[in-house]
Amino acid sequence: MKEITVEELAEKLAAHEEVNLIDVREDEEVAAGKIPEAIHIPLGSLEAELDKLDKDADYIMICRSGGRSGKACEMMELKGYKASNVVGGMIEWTDGEVK
Repeated sequence: MKEITVEELAEKLAAHEEVNLIDVREDEEVAAGKIPEAIHIPLGSLEAELDKLDKDADYIMICRSGGRSGKACEMMELKGYKASNVVGGMIEWTDGEVK
C-alpha cells in the first residue's frame, strides 16, 4: 500500500496541487473538523460510492489515525483504484497544521 505523510499532504495543499482527498471517518468525527479539501465518505459507505469515483485518478485516504484509511486503500486497490494512506491521519493534522 502506498503511503503519504501529513507533511507531504500539507505541501501538496500549500502548493495548490489538485488532490483527491477522501476522509473516511464517521459523521460525528468529521463534524468536529476536517481538511477543507477533503470529501467525506464514511468507510462503511465507500464501497457503494466507488462507482462515482474516477478509476484513473489517484486518491489520498485519511481517517483518525490511519487504520480505517488503510482498509479503505486496500479495498480500493482490490477494485482497481489507486489510493495512498495518510500515515498518522488526523491525529497528526491539527487545524491545517502538521503537529
